[in-house]
Amino acid sequence: MLRIIVFTLALTFAATAAIAQTGKITVVTSFSKDVTDPIKKAFEKATPGATLEVQNRNTVAGVKYLEETKGNNQVDLFWASAPDAFEVLKARKLLAPYKPKATGIAEKVGSYPVNDKDGFYVGFAASGYGIMWNERYVKAKKLPTPKDWQDLARAPYYDHVSISAPSRSGTTHLTVETILQGEGWDKGWRTLKEIGGNLHQVTDRSFGVPEAVNSGQVGYGIVIDFFAFSSQGSGFPVKFVYPTVTTLVPANIGIVANAPNKAGAEAFVEFLLSPAGQETLLEPAIRRLPVRPATYDKAPPDYPNPFKDKALQGLLTFDAELSEKRTETVDVLFDQLITFQLEPLKAATKTLHEVEAGLARKDNAQARALAKEARDLIAAMPITAEQAASPETRAAFSGGKQKTARQAELEQQWSAFAKEKYAQAKAKADAALKLVR
Repeated sequence: MLRIIVFTLALTFAATAAIAQTGKITVVTSFSKDVTDPIKKAFEKATPGATLEVQNRNTVAGVKYLEETKGNNQVDLFWASAPDAFEVLKARKLLAPYKPKATGIAEKVGSYPVNDKDGFYVGFAASGYGIMWNERYVKAKKLPTPKDWQDLARAPYYDHVSISAPSRSGTTHLTVETILQGEGWDKGWRTLKEIGGNLHQVTDRSFGVPEAVNSGQVGYGIVIDFFAFSSQGSGFPVKFVYPTVTTLVPANIGIVANAPNKAGAEAFVEFLLSPAGQETLLEPAIRRLPVRPATYDKAPPDYPNPFKDKALQGLLTFDAELSEKRTETVDVLFDQLITFQLEPLKAATKTLHEVEAGLARKDNAQARALAKEARDLIAAMPITAEQAASPETRAAFSGGKQKTARQAELEQQWSAFAKEKYAQAKAKADAALKLVR
């Protein structure tokens, strides 16, 4: 027994001595300071001699930064929610393989593997996508409670919904991609555009959505789950729901290839996966879903548990490889069809809501037919799912900061397509409205 104790103490001393040499560890992350500050504090307290330097960049910008600086890399870790972003980094040989020593980590969350099968990145928390809303706002304006994505397309939600641009937010990109995978390309874009017609705003950053809902600027926000959970933990009067079509995927961390402080990077990964690191995720300001099942024993009674909650067991299996193939295409399509066309899209949608109200009072077959034609025009897409993931389309968006001529051409085509379709939809909606007044 004494030998075991001495041996254990020796291992602990050796580990502590190694950790003490970790020095500065630089991490690029899309997470806000509300998430990173408590983890940084806990890590530095548990790891004498270590200093975690956090550089905040959105996921898309972070990937581009690592690509642009790979010749003189100064970053040790990449830390974000988007699994497809890690697939991009892996494919571009910007990550180094590492197999954590931590035990007790689940192999899957829902139906999705927690860790990369080739060991280039690991999951430290789980994330899902859904709808948050401000209860005071909804009650004051006598608005309904949403349960599914399609609810946000209904008339009562007009001008009360917020989303961030997927081109600026990796988590929003995942939400958009989840809808497209769960509903299919054409139906998914129809849902997204119908919701788009009810949007109050498209924010430049993902944090802008929960901030707007928390403050009561808007009633509803399309967000990653921990934005809502951390808002609840901070005392804001908000609720959250996972729609029928959603998924749970791991939020990941990976060691950057040629990291200047590989030992320090490994120490931080081990901390995140340790019991202490996983318990940090339960803090009210963070509220992430740990990937260590035993950690939920210390969670509040109402805390979502993907390893026990039946509602979180049969969700969509997210295809990260498909998402990676069409990431840039989906982001540009969203901007050209929704973000940059918000006003004409909202105008056509508002008129269609008025037509629906008129039809409820007095049915008219011609008006109903015109309204359907208008909705189909709004839902029309300039390219198919196969074209979106094709090598030709992907090549058009391979220029990074410097747009290719083909990218500029496609953006112009898609913008013109949207303008024409929404104008035609508005004209048909106007004609339908005259028939039901």
